[in-house]
Amino acid sequence: MAVLFGVVSTIFFLFNVLPGDPAALMLGQRASKDAIDAIHRDLGTNRPLVVQYANYLNDLSPVSVHNEKNAESFWYLNPHKYSWTPLLAVGKNKVIVLKYPYLRRSYITKREVSAIIRETLPETAVLAFSAIFIATVLGILLGIVTAIKKDSFIDRAIFLFATVFGMSAPSFLVGLLVAWLFGYVLAAYTGLSPSGSLYDIDVWKGEQLHLKNLILPAITLGVRPLSIVIQLTRSSLLEVLSQDYIRTARAKGLSFTRVIFKHALKNALNPVVTAISGWFATLMAGAVFVEKIFSWKGIGNEVVDALNNNDLPVVMGATLIFAVIFVVINSLVDIIYGILDPRVSVK
Repeated sequence: MAVLFGVVSTIFFLFNVLPGDPAALMLGQRASKDAIDAIHRDLGTNRPLVVQYANYLNDLSPVSVHNEKNAESFWYLNPHKYSWTPLLAVGKNKVIVLKYPYLRRSYITKREVSAIIRETLPETAVLAFSAIFIATVLGILLGIVTAIKKDSFIDRAIFLFATVFGMSAPSFLVGLLVAWLFGYVLAAYTGLSPSGSLYDIDVWKGEQLHLKNLILPAITLGVRPLSIVIQLTRSSLLEVLSQDYIRTARAKGLSFTRVIFKHALKNALNPVVTAISGWFATLMAGAVFVEKIFSWKGIGNEVVDALNNNDLPVVMGATLIFAVIFVVINSLVDIIYGILDPRVSVK
């Protein structure tokens, strides 16, 4: 909770010191002063920054205090903003309610930010899951190969790919190269498009699922975590293979494959699990450029458009969601640690 509170506070004060008038964005530069003042009153931006901050926290909190009768109150329980369940009356006008966090509305589209996130986050999650799945499966397999074939040509070739191409090349460069090579140069052979989302609209058939559009952005997004998983699996597995209990297992006549997959690999996966979990959260937030390159209709694409339009509620809401994902995933990692390694206690 302390981490989330710090993130919320940082997001609020960081974005509220940026130049730009939300009322002008919503109404246009030719709007009258009365109309602009009305928008400022509705958004609460005509009040001191501390009061705006308190209201932002109250909007985000699932348990909050509101004035349910006075429509002119800054804390008015507006039915157009909140869906709530009353918990406790406080005085004559105020009530404590249980509600969904309110992430405000987009300055440009006037839609609720929560609705935008609900619409776009699943596509980003599918892309991130696909990328981390590719990185995990291939990374562990190639890491095992490089550990078994230590100092061989295969080991050096895979290590060169992981360090030079996977770690050094930024995602937007990899995305452009992948889109150009497989979407243009080899498009006749691959049948892949350099742009497109999970669902496309056909004027005759309506919304259509296109899983092939997932291939190129998932590969692009998975290249860097693939490199990390390869290196971690290799180094961790080499360390485990040097332990006494592994030598004892092999001395008892167990096959090399059984020793690797039943005894060594399980104990070598702890750092890999940490990397995978951390990278999944990173991919959710870091898919921005990849989604833009491949025209993937996810939350990253939405954030880029919001930044271009100075649509701060969308950017703030997306950043907050990414922070929640980081906290939740890191908490799950601690639990998985205890399952993989009983020596790690989970409290």
